[in-house]
Amino acid sequence: MADSPLDRQTLVAGEDAEGRLDAWLAAELEPDLSRSRIKALIEAGAVTVNGKAAKQAKHKIHPGDRVELDMPEPEDPDPVGEDIPLEILYEDDDLIVINKQAGLVVHPGAGNWTGTLVNALIYHCGDSLSGIGGVRRPGIVHRLDRDTTGVMVIAKNDLAHRHLAEQFADHGLTGPLERAYQAIVWGKPQGLKGTINASLGRARDRIRRAVRTDNGDDVRHAVTHYLVCERYDEKPDGTCAASLVECRLETGRTHQIRVHMAHIGHPLIGDLDYGGAYRTKANRLPEEIRDVVNDFPRQALHAFLLVFEHPTSGETLRFEAPLPADMEAMRAALATL
Repeated sequence: MADSPLDRQTLVAGEDAEGRLDAWLAAELEPDLSRSRIKALIEAGAVTVNGKAAKQAKHKIHPGDRVELDMPEPEDPDPVGEDIPLEILYEDDDLIVINKQAGLVVHPGAGNWTGTLVNALIYHCGDSLSGIGGVRRPGIVHRLDRDTTGVMVIAKNDLAHRHLAEQFADHGLTGPLERAYQAIVWGKPQGLKGTINASLGRARDRIRRAVRTDNGDDVRHAVTHYLVCERYDEKPDGTCAASLVECRLETGRTHQIRVHMAHIGHPLIGDLDYGGAYRTKANRLPEEIRDVVNDFPRQALHAFLLVFEHPTSGETLRFEAPLPADMEAMRAALATL
């Protein structure tokens, strides 16, 4: 409920309120403000709890707490071109294929109106991007998380967008579409290969995703196939410190690989959202390797393979991108164990 002055938002925590202040606020204010934007506002002193400035985003919220937030000025929702470097793997009149770098948000949204892949594409492609995705998502057929690297295809016209979208919706069941990822995970999944069949929906904090067994409106079927490619510091009992795993998607849900691997007890290294409790495992590593793992700034996930049918020629196109430098450095360090 808005409160005077007009730029101040006042909320009262309900009976089921719990958890971190930034997560609770993000759920209450979705989609107006992202969790990262709210965290920045807390750190800037723009949030009070029961009349006292909240000093940390991890401040615990309790039922009945009165939270006031000084809302930031509205930001321009219409993206403009920005000269952001892109690694282009292929381009023609219908589409463009890139190797996305870490830290690049795919499209503008709350808290990320600029500096996105869409801004870079508008600068590079001008008016040639497909309009099906709307003004904030021109040409965007599929997404990768901000800190996930790898191969993406973007449509330059509506015909290409529709054709590519149909392939992604089909998940390769009747066509050539393939999507494969490489991930470095804690431990070693059971067996050298396996399938994780577990439905996903919103977690209790409404920000993350979680394995769900109920029939909620937001619950979606999700299947991931994995193959263990390398094992690091394997012991006689078959356990190991970490593994390089290839994951192939049978479905394409938000955070699917990250949640599924955490669900079977092998979260991605660097994934604080779904594997934060595993960070202490690095303490068991030799100092030099421990430092490499602890300094890794993101989830260790890379979309290395994308195969699809060209929307005009019908040719099957295959694109691969090697592990980015940061993941390769960690893989090489772990391989010395």
